[in-house]
Amino acid sequence: MQTPTTLVLGASPNPERYSFLATHLLIEKGHSVYPFGIKKGQIGDLAIKNEWPSKGSIDTVTLYVGPAGQEEYYAAIIELAPRRIIFNPGTENPVLQSMAEEKGIDTIEACTLVMLKTGQY
Repeated sequence: MQTPTTLVLGASPNPERYSFLATHLLIEKGHSVYPFGIKKGQIGDLAIKNEWPSKGSIDTVTLYVGPAGQEEYYAAIIELAPRRIIFNPGTENPVLQSMAEEKGIDTIEACTLVMLKTGQY
């Protein structure tokens, strides 16, 4: 049985980036991951995607793009209708949170890495 898919928005091939580390840990913990980023590259065996996923395919969106960079994705994120959006430190955004909550999407201000390491994911 496949686990629900997590969209990592802001995925980076740079091993020093938190999005890289989160993608790696999600995979290690057995989660299905859709790493979306503007740069081409790999995170382990997984290619970073440059095409937006289809509606209904994503359970969780975890953000690694700051509020200003999120604006162009507002409609696309909401249209995906994920179960939840995780606002990692530095990505907190009351505008997107409000939009999501109006559509019944849970929002969490937390660190994906900490959630994974403590069994809260």
